[in-house]
Amino acid sequence: MPGPAVSDGKSLASTSVVGHVARGAVGFGLLAGSLALAPVVGLLSLALVPMGVLALRGCPACWVIGLAQAISRGRLERSCVDGRCQLNTVTGSSSL
Repeated sequence: MPGPAVSDGKSLASTSVVGHVARGAVGFGLLAGSLALAPVVGLLSLALVPMGVLALRGCPACWVIGLAQAISRGRLERSCVDGRCQLNTVTGSSSL
């Protein structure tokens, strides 16, 4: 009988670290821009917030978790046997 499911297949990571960092730069830039433009354009600057949240795919914490997933993709592997889970390094992968 196989062990319990480790992941439900959902990932917050992009396909590459560069793409993930670029998405973060856009998202955080839009969020910072909405704060910086508030004194100039008033409440209209809040229109940038949903676009920033969309670029981050939810929240800044979700983006950080996705960054960790993007960095570790292909380097770390979780396995569960008999209710015990552990994290292993994949053999043959290069380290950072």
